[in-house]
Amino acid sequence: MKAPFEEIFMRRALALARRGYTAPNPMVGAVLVKEGHIVGEGYHRRAGMPHAEVEALRRAGEKARGSTLYVTLEPCSHWGRTPPCADALIEAGVRCVYAAMQDPNPQVAGKGFQKLRDAGIEVHVGILQQQASQLNEIFLKYQTIGLPFVTVKAAMSLDGKIATRTGDSRWISDEPARRLVHRMRARHDAIMVGVGTVQKDDPLLTVRLPRLKEPLPRLRVVVDSALRCPDSARVLDVHEAPTLIVTTDRAPADRLRNLRERGVEVEVLPADETGRVDLRHLIQSLAQRGITGILCEGGGTLIASLLTHRLVDKVVFFYAPVIIGGSEAPTAVEGLGYPLVEHSPRLDRVHWRKIGRDMMVQGYPCWEVGEECSPAS
Repeated sequence: MKAPFEEIFMRRALALARRGYTAPNPMVGAVLVKEGHIVGEGYHRRAGMPHAEVEALRRAGEKARGSTLYVTLEPCSHWGRTPPCADALIEAGVRCVYAAMQDPNPQVAGKGFQKLRDAGIEVHVGILQQQASQLNEIFLKYQTIGLPFVTVKAAMSLDGKIATRTGDSRWISDEPARRLVHRMRARHDAIMVGVGTVQKDDPLLTVRLPRLKEPLPRLRVVVDSALRCPDSARVLDVHEAPTLIVTTDRAPADRLRNLRERGVEVEVLPADETGRVDLRHLIQSLAQRGITGILCEGGGTLIASLLTHRLVDKVVFFYAPVIIGGSEAPTAVEGLGYPLVEHSPRLDRVHWRKIGRDMMVQGYPCWEVGEECSPAS
């Protein structure tokens, strides 16, 4: 059975939306259709740039009059960095709007739809809403709860090792998987690791994508409870991207002063019962500075702590067709682990696909007691 026209055009809008790197704003795609043909389309490329609806109207020109718009999110009705899209649609003479979902942002939240209806534009809401919600899961959580969406990512061997017993980890995953990780970095506005990862791998933690004409300076967050980060670490080069070192009162005063003199931001937060940075305070602190999405790239101790405190919204694991072995080789999730299988978090909405020679598995932890996970899809 063929999909109805509305679904076909909304799928096109969703595909366009995925091209944008808009954090902390939502990803939005828009398609203008007249007499069954696309006359204009666009997507929100980056925060501060024209919105998807405006791009579509610009491409359609006079053909926009009397057309139908398919858009993945409610058109905005307020002034931000750009003018209200609802006003632009009214002025262009758009006849009908199909939107996948309402914008949860309190500044919009139905006001855009109402403005369109008041102007005599027909409005329909809900086509492919589930797909649109997943597309903007980061934005939706921040707007509804006020906390960042936390994704943990790890690349490992088939037997769950993220490095050999000697610490060698380059490269467990293949180039296609590493390219995908850079796209994941671009979709979050902070990239987080523990100090152990900095010491072992010396990562740069920047977004490197061939088609990006300008850099995306995502915030690099290093959790370092005693300021053990080496002076030579590449992540301390603030010319590449901003860096935030998060520590506790265990940090030596001279190290604290030295890092700040180099232009590195250092924040001292309370320690938890283990003496490490209290990750709950860290997540709240990042929320207060407007961080909507955090990509945690490990290592195993930090990922284990995030899971223990139930701070993880999404898990993305890459499995390479290699077996490393060894009881001393580090795993993606370290720490004590869960004492019983029934206490261990299970993943909901599990999805897997091949990325080059690797296999990517992703899902969403079920945290509520007794919560039933739906079957894998």
